[in-house]
Amino acid sequence: MTSPEHPAADAAASTEQGLVAHLVELRSRLLRAIVAVLVVFAALVPFSKNLYSWLAAPLLSRLPPGSHLVAIDVSSPFLVPVKLCFFAALTVAMPVVIYQLWAFVAPGLYRHEKRLAVPLLVSATTLFYGGCAFAYFVVLPMAFRFLVSMTPEGVSMMTDISHYLDFVGVMFIAFGASFELPVALVILVMLGWVSPAQLVTFRPYAIFGNAVLSAIITPPDAVSMLLLAIPLCLLYELGVVAARAVAKPRAQENPA
Repeated sequence: MTSPEHPAADAAASTEQGLVAHLVELRSRLLRAIVAVLVVFAALVPFSKNLYSWLAAPLLSRLPPGSHLVAIDVSSPFLVPVKLCFFAALTVAMPVVIYQLWAFVAPGLYRHEKRLAVPLLVSATTLFYGGCAFAYFVVLPMAFRFLVSMTPEGVSMMTDISHYLDFVGVMFIAFGASFELPVALVILVMLGWVSPAQLVTFRPYAIFGNAVLSAIITPPDAVSMLLLAIPLCLLYELGVVAARAVAKPRAQENPA
């Protein structure tokens, strides 16, 4: 009950309680996401060697006949496939992770925005897996073709399995997360942090940022950089179009 004698103190206490409630909710959502990842991880561990053979295929198919990956550390043949299972579990459990993030921000949205939950979740999941598939089937083969072609004559390219996993894992997560750009823009507009008009104004900065991000993530060749930069620019435009569609019903529901 609010005290008329100490309104400022009551308001501060109410704000603190609201912050604590949000932190508790965030912890609950994070724990559920972690449990989902651990369950999938436990199911994938028995197939760890098969997963690594599949992951190594883009590089091995472009190496000279008889070439292979190597394990420098004694524990690498065991630890690296297990580490791969964790990356795979995070990828497979991504729909649950995305849902938990959505469930955390959903209470602050309007009713019509909550009805967008299913389309947004489906879009986010599809875009994430699309980014991973794009990295595996398009970017990695072209990147490895370039890297193998740049190997000096007389030098055998024998990549350590641990370094290879780190490289491919970063590429998967980076491309999967980058492809979430349209969903991120829509959520920002739904939260009222930006408007579609501001997104259009920010377009030159977005193009520059996409180019810088692509240069950081991809291998050091122009083709790989463009393979990420161009889709990101297209996805930004898709996000602007989707944000405009979301902003119209929001303005109707909350007129000035």
